[in-house]
Amino acid sequence: MQEKKENVYGIGEPDLKSIYKGGEALKKAPKLYGVSTGIEGLDPLFYVVVSENGRLVKKQLGGIPAYSVFNITGVSDTGKSLMVEQFAIKQASKGERVAFITVETPANFLAASLELRANAMGFNFKDFEDNLIIIDAASSTKLRESLPDLLATLAYVIQHYKANFTIIDSVTGLFETKEMLARNIVRRLYNFMKKWYQTALFVSQKRSGHEELTAEAAGGYAVGHIVDGTMVLAKELIDSSFKAKMYKKEIGEIVRLFRIDGCRMCGHDTKTRFLEITETGLVVIKEPISQK
Repeated sequence: MQEKKENVYGIGEPDLKSIYKGGEALKKAPKLYGVSTGIEGLDPLFYVVVSENGRLVKKQLGGIPAYSVFNITGVSDTGKSLMVEQFAIKQASKGERVAFITVETPANFLAASLELRANAMGFNFKDFEDNLIIIDAASSTKLRESLPDLLATLAYVIQHYKANFTIIDSVTGLFETKEMLARNIVRRLYNFMKKWYQTALFVSQKRSGHEELTAEAAGGYAVGHIVDGTMVLAKELIDSSFKAKMYKKEIGEIVRLFRIDGCRMCGHDTKTRFLEITETGLVVIKEPISQK
């Protein structure tokens, strides 16, 4: 009798609360819609396919999918922080509350950078500056070293300020001295964002030995596998006549590149595109390199 029970249930205890029928799970699924990013050229790259009059039709989503968690990875000086700052400003300007966890830059310096980004985007920062709720993990060793304390602080911000968007710049700073724990840390962050229905952007650094246009980040490929999608940023020095001809640039110039590496919540453009950082400090996604 004991042997028969083990054949059915195995040697552990089943967690019956984790079992859902498809219809039950669907009732809890949020509606899919796009969140405009404030980054020129990015929003049209996400789409859904719907059925209309018996035909499948591709429709732009108008931004990243709501409630998604994206990893933005690249080496230094590729525009990662600029992208998440533009996103934060865009949401705040619409009246949304944004929880911004800064792990690299103290809150006062980040606020100054956000004001610059707002001015470049044509907004008056004073009109919505308090919609940005900054959690300063750069200055707080407690928050940087203790994930439970950081998540408790974020939960307070979400509840108290009604934040629907979370930025972490960078998740790499949360495991920079314990990279073997990266997967566990990112998994807990991801599950937290889903539990609280956050649309979230995680910035993560690449190591110098990583290939430029892969989704690999500090912590390995596992970081990219956990989240809903990854945006890869890269830069390349034009140091040969071959590259100069391919990119139509002068030797000595820098070319920045961008690619969406997977999105499990909707369709997306898969081309490698040029990325430009304007003189005012804004990221713009441009045409595919194949059209150059």
